[in-house]
Amino acid sequence: MARTILIVDDKREIRTLLNDYLSQEGFRVVEAADGQEALFVARNEHPALIILDLMMPEMGGYEFMRVYSREADTPIIILTARLEEGDKVLGLELGADDYVTKPFSMRELTARVRAVLRRLEKGGNGGADLLQAGGVTLDRQTRQVTVGGDAVDLTPSEFELLAIFLAAPGRVFSRLELLDRLQGEAYEGYERTIDVHIRNLRTKIEPDARKPRYIETVYGVGYRFAAG
Repeated sequence: MARTILIVDDKREIRTLLNDYLSQEGFRVVEAADGQEALFVARNEHPALIILDLMMPEMGGYEFMRVYSREADTPIIILTARLEEGDKVLGLELGADDYVTKPFSMRELTARVRAVLRRLEKGGNGGADLLQAGGVTLDRQTRQVTVGGDAVDLTPSEFELLAIFLAAPGRVFSRLELLDRLQGEAYEGYERTIDVHIRNLRTKIEPDARKPRYIETVYGVGYRFAAG
């Protein structure tokens, strides 16, 4: 069965372009013109992934994410025509898995869509079903994470990032390597995505995110999960 993708953008020509292209790629596509309509469509269609514009009337992308993230953990790729780094960072901090800046390449966007969906489909095929280190437990089958016995809710990207670390405690990963593992291809200039996901992950699993116990920064190189 074709995976359903929800496209949310106030510009009809953008929705039509994405609909036509993604439909040809084998996806089932549904649309919404703003965040309010997107809530209605998402609640009824239960999409596998959402492609979300940030700047829209009625309800913008940021507000949509704030509301919908309390109802479902559907992965989101944000579209932004704005160039400020803060816009991209805020979208990732609100739970988006990736971002693409307009104007965008359809080939690149489709590759990112497939990469996010592959992460969800991995299940137990990406290694051991149960990963544990330092009081952190990750179950690939149930997609549950606990820290010291307490359940933690993670976005799909945060979940996969933690799985990468837990599978190799003590190993140092560069930003580009982590980006490549998350997306299937490392796009130059998108390393900042990893930094934001790391910050969000630390906020959720660290006793004190300002003094990380689990995810350590290796300056000039990247990150690692503390082996001890």
